[in-house]
Amino acid sequence: MTDLAAFAAENGVKFFMISFTDLFGGQRAKLVPAQAIADMQQDGAGFAGFAAWLDMSPADPDMLAVPDPDTVIQLPWKPEVAWVAANPVMEGAEVAQAPRNVLRAMVAKAGAKGMRVKTGIEAEFFLLTPDGKEISDPADTAAKPCYDQQAVMRRYDVIAEICEYMLDLGWGPYQNDHEDANGQFEMNWDFADALVTADRHSFFKFMVKSVAEKYGLRATFMPKPIANLTGNGCHAHISVWDMEGKSNVFATDTGTGPAGELGLSEQGSHFLGGIMRHAEALAALTNPTVNSYKRINAPATLSGASWAPNTVTWTGNNRTHMVRVPGPGRFELRLPDGAANPYLLQAAIIAAGLSGLEAKADPGPRHDINMYTDGHTVKDAVRLPLNLMDAIRAFQSDTGLTTMLGAEFSASYAKMKLQEWQSYMQHFSDWERENTLDI
Repeated sequence: MTDLAAFAAENGVKFFMISFTDLFGGQRAKLVPAQAIADMQQDGAGFAGFAAWLDMSPADPDMLAVPDPDTVIQLPWKPEVAWVAANPVMEGAEVAQAPRNVLRAMVAKAGAKGMRVKTGIEAEFFLLTPDGKEISDPADTAAKPCYDQQAVMRRYDVIAEICEYMLDLGWGPYQNDHEDANGQFEMNWDFADALVTADRHSFFKFMVKSVAEKYGLRATFMPKPIANLTGNGCHAHISVWDMEGKSNVFATDTGTGPAGELGLSEQGSHFLGGIMRHAEALAALTNPTVNSYKRINAPATLSGASWAPNTVTWTGNNRTHMVRVPGPGRFELRLPDGAANPYLLQAAIIAAGLSGLEAKADPGPRHDINMYTDGHTVKDAVRLPLNLMDAIRAFQSDTGLTTMLGAEFSASYAKMKLQEWQSYMQHFSDWERENTLDI
C-alpha cells in the first residue's frame, strides 16, 4: 500500500485532491495539504453527502471519503498536486450508494466466481468555445470530418499534451483521432481491470477538461452538445479473464452457434445474453441524462450517420448495432454515452453480465445487416428507451439487475434520477413557446 505522506515527500507534492464521484457522475474533492494527509489516509476526508448528488439529507452524519492510496496520480500539468480516488464510508460502514463502492462490490462478485472483468473505453469529447455554444475551430467545417488530418493538427497542442501525460502515467495510449463530428475527438488507451479503467476514465475526464481550459477552450463529454452533429459515445470493450488475468474465458476457437462462430465462448455468449436481456434498464445507467436520448434516438447527422443504436440488437464486426463482436474473445457495447458515470458504467456491465451467466441467457439472433438502412426488417427488435423517464421505469422494473447492483443503491439512484426528470419537466423551453403560444 502506498504511504501518501512518503509519496508527497518523495515527489514534491504539496496538496492531495481526495476525490469521489457522486450518483450523477460529478467529481467531488477536498484539497488537503500534504502535512495532513497521514490522518486523512487513515480516517478519510469529511463531506456532507447532501451537498453532492447523493441520496442523503442535511441531518445525516459526516460521510468520510477514505483515499485508495494505490490510485494516487500526480497531476502532470500541476505536479505539486496529486489526485487520489476515495471510497465513501459513514459511521464505519461503506456507503452502499457511492458509485465506486458499487463497482467494487460488483468486482468482488465476479471474483467470487473466479472471473476478472477487463474493459477498455472510447471516451469521445468536443472542444468548444468557452461559453459551450459552438465548436472552437471555425475551420472545422467538413461534411465528413472523421480522421480529418488538418483538423486534428489544428488541435495538436491540446491532444498531444493529454497523450503525453497518459504515456507518462503508463496507461498505454495508442491512438488519437478527430471523430465523426466537427470539433469532436477521441483518445484511446489500453484496456485493464474494470476498476482500474473506471479510475482512469474518471481522471481522464478531469484531465481533458483541465488541459482544454489551459488553452482557453471548453471540453465536454455531453452526449449531444450540437444538434445536427454526431454525439459523444463512450463505447466499452468487454472481456472476462481467469483470476490470474492470463486466460480469456470469453475466447474460443471451437465455438458453435451465432456467438461461437465469432469466437465467443459459451460463457461469453451468456454474458452477452445478460447485456441484451437488461439493455432497456441498463440505459438508465449508460445513458443517464435527458440529453442522452437526443443521441441514441437521433436522426441522421451532418456526416450521414448517428453512430448510436436505438434498438437492442447485436452482430459481428458491424457498427450499426448496439453490440458488435469485432473479434474473438471480446465484444463492444456501443450504447453508453459521454455522460455515463465511469464507475456505474462498469458496475452495470458486470451486473448485467453476471445475471446473464446465472440465467444462462441466450443473446438472441445475430443480425448481420445494416441497421441504419435495413433495421425495419427486424420486426421483433426491442426499442431502447425514448427518454430518461422510460429508462428509469425500465430500471425500476428490472429486479434482476437492481438486485444484482444492490437494493439500496438502486433505490437511491432511481429516486435521484426521478427528481432530475421532474426538474426537467418543470422547465419551460423556447420550443414550447414557438409551437404552442398561438394555439
